[in-house]
Amino acid sequence: MAESKSARCDAVVLAAGAGRRFAEQGGGRKLLAPFEGRPLISGALDAAFAAPARRVLLVTDGDRDLARIAADHAEGSDRRDDLDIVVAADAAEGMGASLRTAVAALPADCEGVFVFLGDMPRAPPDLPGRLLASLAPGIDAVAPRFEGRRGHPVLFGKTCFPALRALSGDVGARSVLAAIGERLALVEVADPGVLFDVDRPQDLA
Repeated sequence: MAESKSARCDAVVLAAGAGRRFAEQGGGRKLLAPFEGRPLISGALDAAFAAPARRVLLVTDGDRDLARIAADHAEGSDRRDDLDIVVAADAAEGMGASLRTAVAALPADCEGVFVFLGDMPRAPPDLPGRLLASLAPGIDAVAPRFEGRRGHPVLFGKTCFPALRALSGDVGARSVLAAIGERLALVEVADPGVLFDVDRPQDLA
């Protein structure tokens, strides 16, 4: 706990997506679906609470069941006071709206934000610390890379916040990362969990 409080970073878990493809294939509400004995969202929450971050902001579309599960998860991790639930009023617009809402809710002294995706349950718990160590002068953001492919979570420095607050649509932060160019640091990892996400019910297996 002391280590996580030492960095002026916060963590965001994006969980406001509709998961239409998953639902259309009979899977129901994606982030509440059982995965390895727990709701799918639990993996992302574990990783966020393990990050060197002061608080975890869960961005939802107002789903009360999701908020309850997150609160119970935080309580079980003895981190209930470190969880904030933020509702993205424009969640239907896409991931850009969720990110925009999340960054707008960060405290004024925040120097960096870890962005986790709710449908990516296998982010390595030791990875956020490695990302933070790479956020050096001249670097605006840090992301993991597995076998040549960029993954998640991503750590954004505060210089990225204005661009993140201006996002729209469903492209997420790809445009922001593309604009950074060489100021994006990539951390090589051996864990494919940085790429694993759940799009369809069969992915749960």
